[in-house]
Amino acid sequence: MSHTMGYKVALSFEDGVTRFVTANPGETVADASYKARINIPLDCRDGACGTCKAFCESGSYDGGDYIEEALTDDEAEAGFCLPCQMVPETDLVLRIAGTAEMAKSGIGAFTARIDHLHWYADNTAGLTLTLENRQDLHFLPGQYMNVKVPGTEEERSYSFSSGPDQDQLAFLVRTAPDGVMTTYLKERASEGDTLELEGPIGSFFLRDVKRPVLMLAGGTGIAPQLAMLEKIAQAAESGAQPAFPIHMAYGVTWDKDLVEVDALGRYAERIEGFTFDTIVADPASEHPKKGYVTQHLAPGHLNDGDVDVYLCGPPAMVDAVRKHFDGEGITPSNFYYERFAVGVPHERALHPAGAA
Repeated sequence: MSHTMGYKVALSFEDGVTRFVTANPGETVADASYKARINIPLDCRDGACGTCKAFCESGSYDGGDYIEEALTDDEAEAGFCLPCQMVPETDLVLRIAGTAEMAKSGIGAFTARIDHLHWYADNTAGLTLTLENRQDLHFLPGQYMNVKVPGTEEERSYSFSSGPDQDQLAFLVRTAPDGVMTTYLKERASEGDTLELEGPIGSFFLRDVKRPVLMLAGGTGIAPQLAMLEKIAQAAESGAQPAFPIHMAYGVTWDKDLVEVDALGRYAERIEGFTFDTIVADPASEHPKKGYVTQHLAPGHLNDGDVDVYLCGPPAMVDAVRKHFDGEGITPSNFYYERFAVGVPHERALHPAGAA
């Protein structure tokens, strides 16, 4: 984004809600937030108290003037910052201390229309939606929306499989027997239907690529990773991104669960240094790579721990990957993960990624 337009600052709250504000050239994050009526924690406003201390997940900025009591050199070096003083030099993602509710900044509500409903297999659907006010929805690749199931009071959570700059929104839905979303999609849904969505939500999102990346996906956990790859591909094409090796291991139970493999092939052409493996657990499969994702990780993929890991899959997969890292004596530089359960209402799904 050109600096004359200002920079987009994503404020990531402790309750998983993300709000975006635009900081004009020379404007502090705190001033931009207040103009947008988002009350981030603040007290002195002149870099003396440290009340507003936040953590910068990605992007660069001028930290401004403040005293050591408010922010130590070690903290500043580690990525902590003071929104009342800092002026963005790029788009930013800031982790804010406190909840969105406390900041009196509710979750966004949107209305979308079903453009296309595509069944990859009897257990996985792809939804392509058109949003009435697409320009008002900003999200980080990896985040999700809560979707109200038409004709019910229930909501389900789905990660975007489309990138933040694409016009249409795409989601992958893994069906569950007798699931309310499954029943709707199989029996009632048709193109042109209206859906109510809330979000964006989630702290599983792509950070700046500063070292090799390992992406691990289980089942529909591929969805948020596709959104991340779209963002990486766009950055690569604009020359904004140094090329680090990025490897994805995508594991499923049955052959029919492998979806969007063609899209991964296209990303391999668009992103220098991107490679991927697909792995099927079913012993009867003819697939060249069988078993579990952890059995197909080479030492190079772990890079002695100098790697950022993004994992999205069911709880058992998250645990298996953790055990594998421990067994190899590897502690990744960063380990971002989202675990999801199929067919669970969003209040109980810890970190949803595409359950019906």
